[in-house]
Amino acid sequence: MQYLKKTLRWFGPSFGVSLKDIKELGVAGVVTACHQVPIGEVWSSQIIGELKKEIESNGLEWSVVESVNIHKAIKYGLPERDIYIHNYIETLKNLAENKIKVVCYNFMQLIDWTRTNLNFELPTGAISLLYDPVAIAAFDLFILQRDRAAEVYGDEMVQKAKHYYNTLNHQGRELLKSAILAGMPGSKEAIALADFRSTLEEVSKIKKSVLRENLAYFLKSVIPEAERLGVKMALHPDDPPFPVFGIPRIASTYEDLKFILDCVPSPSNGLTFCSGSLGAVGTNDLVKIIRDFGPQIHFLHLRNVSREEDGKFYEAAHLDGSIPMPKLMEAIVNEQLRRQNSGLGEVAIPIRPDHGHVLLDDKKRKDEFYSGYSLIGRAIGMAELYGLEKGIREMLMKAT
Repeated sequence: MQYLKKTLRWFGPSFGVSLKDIKELGVAGVVTACHQVPIGEVWSSQIIGELKKEIESNGLEWSVVESVNIHKAIKYGLPERDIYIHNYIETLKNLAENKIKVVCYNFMQLIDWTRTNLNFELPTGAISLLYDPVAIAAFDLFILQRDRAAEVYGDEMVQKAKHYYNTLNHQGRELLKSAILAGMPGSKEAIALADFRSTLEEVSKIKKSVLRENLAYFLKSVIPEAERLGVKMALHPDDPPFPVFGIPRIASTYEDLKFILDCVPSPSNGLTFCSGSLGAVGTNDLVKIIRDFGPQIHFLHLRNVSREEDGKFYEAAHLDGSIPMPKLMEAIVNEQLRRQNSGLGEVAIPIRPDHGHVLLDDKKRKDEFYSGYSLIGRAIGMAELYGLEKGIREMLMKAT
């Protein structure tokens, strides 16, 4: 039986990790994108081919695209959205022409993911990522100074946020701002505060039902074309899976994912299963999600988080934290067995260790990495996940 296909995300040589580094880790391929192309524009076949050739010259394959980002006109249902949907389909055609057939994407509002501390020190001394809802409120109320922001949080949270903000010195306030405004993956440029504020004001007027309708409109336009091309679209869940700044989420729960998959039934309409995103709340049954939606899982992001009672969570080691990783891996291997026995679906599902602690020599060059994407921390995560997969596979073989 085939193992999961080990991959690592790569943002390019300017982000501290080379293709040679990745090759030495023994992975099969990389997960990357044409980051130089502005969101909404067509990725030409030439640009895609050049990047693919660079990857293959290092003995690797381009396993998954992450991400072909969706223009805000599509997300917010603006009049020009059809232009950007057309461009999106053209990009899919050019990817298919280059035999790249798995596309991870998301429909998150504002930014791809949100954390409030990018340098959270663990008891071991390793550096992790932290989300603190009080810090989010403090940023919104006292740094962004958004009109009527207090209505989003309520009196008790406003007081907690005020106390938190007052304990921060100038440097602490700047670090909070830079953490939340960290650039999109593949970019080292932070989002401008004014741009963030205007986008937040824009999307705060849109109801969840409308955001859902906009996603459905996109899927109904794109999925039939993707199916014709043999491209698997793998939607990534919201991170974190609950409202941030009062903005509703539409890909955060079992019901959300079912709506997305039922919207356009197709083998091309699928999911990226991200354990860390979905597992940041205890109400999501991750094993059930794998069991029920397994045939439509085209890509795996595995990481762990430690949840706290006050709503905080931080990125834990891959086999520690609040998420029962052995149970998830068992459900994944069982899905592989189902695919192997039925002859339907890719058995060697691409997997990557999602995020990784900054430790050891990586601390000397941590400013080179995109947050969460150190080399050694992710290598440890991959080794742990691979060992877990092998152990569970042997256990299941003995049981039969």
